[in-house]
Amino acid sequence: MRTSQNEPGREQRIFSFKTSQLIWLFLGVLEAFIALRIGLKLIGANPDSPIVALIYGFTTLFLFPFEGMTATPSAGGMVLELSSFFAMGIYALLAWAAERIVWLIFYRPRGAVATVTETTVNESHPPQ
Repeated sequence: MRTSQNEPGREQRIFSFKTSQLIWLFLGVLEAFIALRIGLKLIGANPDSPIVALIYGFTTLFLFPFEGMTATPSAGGMVLELSSFFAMGIYALLAWAAERIVWLIFYRPRGAVATVTETTVNESHPPQ
């Protein structure tokens, strides 16, 4: 005898959950890099350093739509990029909207679980 359960919509729930998690993971990585950029600019980090150049190069791709949006106060070698803070907020809103859209389109509520039981009959008889 073998029993199996069939749960309708399970695959769609898993897909929507995994997609939502990927959206939040991408947002978290992006926000961390932008925050690192803000911190590096605030302490006046050397832009010729390979790691600083990598962080600046990666974040420039996502911050170029916000360039020149606000004044950028600076003192000495320190710079406060206010537009980066605004970008972090906008990207958080976009990630939230994308996650909600995925949920609305793909999520299916949990339904009744169908249980199927299969029995097999062994027709072989012991020899007499």
